[in-house]
This record gives sequence, C-alpha cells and structure tokens, in this order.
Amino acid sequence: MLTPQDELLAHQLPTTFDHVQQSDLRWTERVVLYGFDTTGEVSVMTGMARYPNRNVLDAYAMVTIGGKAAHVVRLSREIGGRYDGIADWTVGPYRYEVLEPLRKVRATLGDNEHGVLLELEFEGQFPAYEQEPAFFRSRGRVREDARRYYQNGRITGWLEVEGTRFDIDPETWWFGRDHSWGTRHGGGGGSLGEGEGLQPSEIPDGVLYYMGIFQFENELVHFAQRETADGQRWHFEGTVLGPIDSGRPPVPILTTDHALSFRDDFRIVSGGSFTVRSADGREREFTITPISDFWPGIAGYDHYRGYASGLWKGPDWSDGFTADLTDTADLKQVSMLSETFCRIETDGKVGYGLVEMVFMGRNARYGYAGY
Repeated sequence: MLTPQDELLAHQLPTTFDHVQQSDLRWTERVVLYGFDTTGEVSVMTGMARYPNRNVLDAYAMVTIGGKAAHVVRLSREIGGRYDGIADWTVGPYRYEVLEPLRKVRATLGDNEHGVLLELEFEGQFPAYEQEPAFFRSRGRVREDARRYYQNGRITGWLEVEGTRFDIDPETWWFGRDHSWGTRHGGGGGSLGEGEGLQPSEIPDGVLYYMGIFQFENELVHFAQRETADGQRWHFEGTVLGPIDSGRPPVPILTTDHALSFRDDFRIVSGGSFTVRSADGREREFTITPISDFWPGIAGYDHYRGYASGLWKGPDWSDGFTADLTDTADLKQVSMLSETFCRIETDGKVGYGLVEMVFMGRNARYGYAGY
C-alpha cells in the first residue's frame, strides 16, 4: 500500500514503505525523547513506536514530578490504511514531527481526557551518532538485530499536568533523544508473546547493562556496556563528541570501568563513578550524583496495568493514570529497566547526564547472589 513516505527517493526494498524486510513480530521502530529540569523537580519521557507486523502504532507521554508521581498517557491505533504526513506521525492527539533531519524534531500531545499535555521542540546541540550494531543469536534464532542513533540538544516548550503548567527553561533543562529500528529484545515490546508452543526464553545467570550519556558545555560523552555475572564484556560502544558545528571528529572510547553504589530497594545507582579511557590517551573519572529516577516500564516498556507497547488494543485506544513512585511493591512490576538523571563531575567540570541500567541476577563484583 502506498504511503506518503513512498514519495521519498529512499527505497531500499522492492516494495512500499509500509513493509519491512521480515515478518518477525518483534520488528519495531521507535523514537524517544527524554530530559529533566536539573533542579530535579520535573522530568519527561515521551515517544512513539511502530510495529508494522502487528499493525500497531503507539505513543506515550510520562511526566514525573518531585520523584513521587508519574503522570502517564498511553495511546495506540492500528496502522491500516491511515496515512500520516511525509515527515510526521499521529496517534490520537499525539503528534511527532521531523522539522529538520538529524537536527530538529517536535512532539505534541494535545487536548485529551487524561490531564497530560505537552509541546516539546528539540534542536540538536551535538551531532546525531550511531550505536554500534547489535546482532545476537540464541538457539539459532535472531535474538536482536537492531540499529539506533542518539542525539543531545536544547529543548523548548511546556508541559501541563492536571491543569498545572510547567514552562521549560532551556538553560536549566538537559535533553536527549534516540531513534531505533530492527528486531528488538526486552523492553518496548520486543519480548511480547508470539503464541503458544514456544520454548521458554533463556535466563542468564546474571546481567549488568549500563549506559551513560554525559553532557558538558563543549563535549558529550556516551558509553554503553553489557556484562555477564562475572564481568565479561559482551557488547560495548563509546564515543566523545564535540558540538554539532565544531568540526571536531568523534573520539572512540576504548573501555569503561565502574565503581557504583545502589539503592536498598532496587539495583538502581545511588552514587559512584565511571572511569573512561578514550583513543586519544585520556583516562577520566566521572563522578555521578543522582537527581531523579524514572521507569520506562510504567509508560509501556513492560506489562503494566493491562498494557505494553506493541499490544493490539483495537483501532483506537488510550488510557491515563498516575503511578505512585513511593509504592515499592508496585514499582517492582516495572523495575527491570531504570533511568537515573544525574549531576556529573570530572576534571573540575560539572555537567548533567543519564545513567540507564538493567541489573539482574548474580553479580560477582557487587556481591549479589542471584535474582
């Protein structure tokens, strides 16, 4: 079926843009925007995902206030023959627009019955940069085959929750985004059931995945690593970038190490540091001070309150609620993937950043015996 995107001189398959290369139900394309007021009072995560083999397009917005309440709107619709624009997509009152490729995007959540509205316009201060390819097999089947790019920049706009408006001061907000596509595993719909009669998934002895995105005035430091229970690295990426028009080439990061502390209730960072060694010979320690946490699972990255991203909910669907972040028992439903906004210090400089983490099972370094 033709879509407006078929006007683009960008085809890579002998078919239309509503088709992907394979019929795997896990195939997902997702955009995410995330950021926080560096005072720690307000943060936001919002985005959209397309599941072409499930005939689902969904979106969400989650505004976290004071670290105590997450105000959420989740929306879903069938893709069907419903056209979007050449560079914008809609789910109900939610709209995502590409204003300038790899530079500027906008997300808007208009009037709705759930009490959360927003208008966010993002402009890159640092160049968009690619993730290292992630390709893994398990028992002969592709477990993950995905690509992603990230970007950090300046945010303008506003948020509104239950009639209270929060105007964004771009001088005091940290903001980033990413765009991923491919066969997914884990949060965000990648592990949704595909029917009966399948062999149960493998459960590792333990896993530690962490990512850091640390922004300073004149550089962005990004790294991500996946480790086994005994600290063996099995996937890694890392780059140091200059501002978007600086002309500075990216510097690869060769290794990272960590010395972290964790909360008593969850394996979520409460402090510590990362040591980063880059290809230019520099070794630096980045000390982190957490400011606020949020959980993507509440917005749809895990099954929560009867929904997960990618589930078929009919031609048009939405819900909204407020999650109590002080309810530890409730959060355990969605605590696998955590996000922590932090103050970052290194070499006398202060910046802000995000630490993303999945930490489960046995871990020799930190003394955890199991799940």
